[in-house]
Amino acid sequence: MTLTHEKGQKGPWSSAGLDPLARDVATVLKSMGGSAHQTVVVDCVAAMKRQRGESITQDLAARIVEVFERYRDLFFRPFGEGSQRWALAPGAA
Repeated sequence: MTLTHEKGQKGPWSSAGLDPLARDVATVLKSMGGSAHQTVVVDCVAAMKRQRGESITQDLAARIVEVFERYRDLFFRPFGEGSQRWALAPGAA
């Protein structure tokens, strides 16, 4: 499966100010049916970056967690705080 951004995206993902990493996270969550465990998201984002020829930094997992926390209007923990499962907020897909 190849994970790519769709051209002409609408909604919160079309915002020019949105962190590209947040878009990658959203792409992964969409491909997983809307939610996934944090480690799966990290692994898939790393694979996407490799496909694009981008380097993978050692702090990628920490940066993804920061993205989840920074964009709480787009991502939430469906099983509550303390869970490592993340999902797209209703209406964010």
